[in-house]
Amino acid sequence: MKLTGVAKASLEELRLDYEDFLRQRGLQIWKPDHPSLIQFKAMRCSCLEEFRKWIQNEKKQKDKNTDTHGHTRTTEYLPEDVRESPCVSVFAANGALSLLNLCIYLLDRQMKAQAGAFENEGGFTERLYRRRSQQRKSENT
Repeated sequence: MKLTGVAKASLEELRLDYEDFLRQRGLQIWKPDHPSLIQFKAMRCSCLEEFRKWIQNEKKQKDKNTDTHGHTRTTEYLPEDVRESPCVSVFAANGALSLLNLCIYLLDRQMKAQAGAFENEGGFTERLYRRRSQQRKSENT
């Protein structure tokens, strides 16, 4: 349980580092409902190559949405700057943030399950003691 907490804290620190990276460069931190993040989650990338492919696809898609002068082809207001093609760092950092958020959520659930198991079954030392005691009793009978 302690190591799970350490892992979660490390990932939370890394999440802050990615957020700082984006903020210091004036790049957007995407909300969970950002279209590129929705596409990323739908892809369910399982390796680095798939992650890179998602970035390439999104960059191509964003490049298609601007004309030769760098202006958007839509009349809708977009919160992000579309005058220039978005840099790969925005996609990579926001994709990493999405994965970090998922990992932190899963580790939080794991810690709750571990706490429940600890309350119901005891810790490692307690379980080891019970098992040894049961083994001795079975040998004596």
